[in-house]
Amino acid sequence: MNSGPPWRRGEGRRPPWWPEGEAGPWTAGPNWRRQGRRIARRIGCFIGAVLLVLVTAIFGVVWLLLSAFGAVNSAPFDTAVAVTALVLGGIAVVVAILVLRRLAPPVEALIEGARRIEAGDLSARVPVRGPSGLRSLARAMNAMSGQLEAEETRRRSVLADIAHEFRTPLSIIRGQAEAITDGVYPADAEHMAPIVSATESLEMLVNDLATLTLAESGTLRLHREPVDVAVFVNETLNAFAAEARAAVVQLTEHVDADIPALDADPGRLRGVLGNLVTNALAHSRSGGTIRVEGVASGGWILLTVRDNGTGIPADLLPRVFDRFVKDPASSGSGFGLAIARDVVEAHGGSVSATSTAAEGTAITLRLPAVAAG
Repeated sequence: MNSGPPWRRGEGRRPPWWPEGEAGPWTAGPNWRRQGRRIARRIGCFIGAVLLVLVTAIFGVVWLLLSAFGAVNSAPFDTAVAVTALVLGGIAVVVAILVLRRLAPPVEALIEGARRIEAGDLSARVPVRGPSGLRSLARAMNAMSGQLEAEETRRRSVLADIAHEFRTPLSIIRGQAEAITDGVYPADAEHMAPIVSATESLEMLVNDLATLTLAESGTLRLHREPVDVAVFVNETLNAFAAEARAAVVQLTEHVDADIPALDADPGRLRGVLGNLVTNALAHSRSGGTIRVEGVASGGWILLTVRDNGTGIPADLLPRVFDRFVKDPASSGSGFGLAIARDVVEAHGGSVSATSTAAEGTAITLRLPAVAAG
């Protein structure tokens, strides 16, 4: 059985750090075949030239040895053989020097670039020069270091955002606790409530981080079972009925009557749908409507949460499922939609978003249905 990354198994997929459009060993098109034949011809010519030089040199050495022992006697031919051997040897030396002069600088640059990256300098780039193979390798190395640099920048940004998200509830807890300890506030329910609320916020952040970590490492465990879509949607909306009434927002649902059951983890999926409804409530206008729809499409179930609120800014929409991407006016952590995407993808599904300021936002979850029979 084949194992390893798809680009090593020849499944037609390039590694994520290889430059897009650059041919590689996973390419199965005619361009790669032409390049392979060209490389084969070059290798064949090189091997033929080496063999010619070796055969000529061996013949010359043998002839000179026979001449030295008197086995043959042809002084002019001896001289011709010696001159030919010297000329071929000189040609071989010149060719070797030219090849080394062409290969040495780009190879040295690649080695130096690799050492800089190993030492932690992810801004290292190498010049793209030399034979086509070395140029492709240099471009791939530059793309790899560029992606590593971007990932490192993103990692630092995420750490800074996490520290910021933790700082607010911790400040509330410390401020209230110190005030109660110093006797400024009495230790009653009113002044303990902010501590409890901030603690719940911290708990939610920790749980979200744990879910993101598990999803990113591919170890998010799902307890899948058949889920009745109509019951699931109804129960989720009932949980937000009081909050919707307070915001003067109407919650509605429409689920196809003959829709098959979902093949999903109800606990994980309830958190995803609840998060989408929470976001919709946060961005809905007074008197607005939030509609949850469930339809069957082939072997899939499409769950859509649709609102007629303020919409997602156009510059954020392409990145709305990334971590910590959120509207500056939002009070959330920026984890919600990223978790929704990771949980849905762990089910083998996908998630998409459409949004305009005039019509509001629609988030669609594409999830597997229970197989018929």
